[in-house]
Amino acid sequence: MVKTGSLFTHLTCVECGREYPKAQANGVCTDETCRAILYACYDFASSTLTREELKRRPPSLWRYREFLPVLDDENIVSLGEGFTPILPVLNLASHTAGKRVLIKDESGNPTGSFKARGLCLAVSKAKELGIRSFVIPTAGNAGGALSAYTARAGLQAHVFMPKLTPQAFKAEAGLFGAEVTEVDGNISDCGKIANRLAAENGWFDVSTLKEPYRLEGKKTMGYEIAEQLDWNVPDVILYPTGGGTGIIGIWKAFNELEQLGWIGSRRPRMVAVQSRNCDGICTAFHQKEIRSTYKDEGFTVANGLRVPKPYADKVILQVLRESNGNSVSVGDADILVALRELAASEGLLIAPEGAALWHAYKELNRSGWIKDGETVLLLNTGSGYKYLDNIY
Repeated sequence: MVKTGSLFTHLTCVECGREYPKAQANGVCTDETCRAILYACYDFASSTLTREELKRRPPSLWRYREFLPVLDDENIVSLGEGFTPILPVLNLASHTAGKRVLIKDESGNPTGSFKARGLCLAVSKAKELGIRSFVIPTAGNAGGALSAYTARAGLQAHVFMPKLTPQAFKAEAGLFGAEVTEVDGNISDCGKIANRLAAENGWFDVSTLKEPYRLEGKKTMGYEIAEQLDWNVPDVILYPTGGGTGIIGIWKAFNELEQLGWIGSRRPRMVAVQSRNCDGICTAFHQKEIRSTYKDEGFTVANGLRVPKPYADKVILQVLRESNGNSVSVGDADILVALRELAASEGLLIAPEGAALWHAYKELNRSGWIKDGETVLLLNTGSGYKYLDNIY
């Protein structure tokens, strides 16, 4: 573990700018007319860390210790998360000719997905603030990650997931000692129950973007992308968008890296990829709306994309527009074709959410939206092995 101090100073509301102290447990902005998400802020001007020094640090997300919110190293709860590989697409030249197409593969994280990043930070910071019990609504991976990190920390997790979630996710959370409740509905239904029980029982709610620290874990994907590409950013990043923490976190990371002087002002075009059954962000983007409308047309093989209305929909849409980005929705049949194509051609059995990106990339490439000479990064969020109930 990197032994150095955090430069975390305070939290600020992304909408109204209200500031919150770092020494108290926070959720979203407490102004009832706002209720927007909170960003962790850092004293970047005081940083003495250099890109060269970074090379000597261990290959985990904690290499960016100064820019993470845990103040005391004793409170860090780690299972070796982060610094996942970026792999080139090698064998599908009919689709990649003239482009550099990369996959950042998050399946090697603890519990097999990118959710380890966010829940690692959420649990570590909550432990520092004296929190003992957590509740989460989940499509699968987040529940498993929370359960693993609370087990590691000797804390308690209460997990609510839809009945249609593949069995592997339910077993995983249970084996880690969480209290698992199946809900006849979608993740929004799980969220309503979790929110109510959090208030009744004093559990800390770590729902997507309803606390500020999962975002800090997810932003490390952006730090890694820049570092792994020799302090450059891709021309395009495709991201599977359910709750959207990662797309917001990566954008936040690039802005922080510019403040550090480690990258310039150039940014990738961000693409939010959704399931056609649950594509409120995609619809809102193309209709030029500032918020999305609730949409849920039922089961999708990409469980993590069944989020009818993300809490931070406004911020996601802002990122897409600031980046001159795009949004694509993909049906289940196309997701499965893409998943099998990548598995058979590249040796990567990726999550259906990640496979949706491959189909979306091919659509954008055929349309000419992606240009020759561009570097395109697809962010695969997890392992396909946990989805075998859905995909085989």
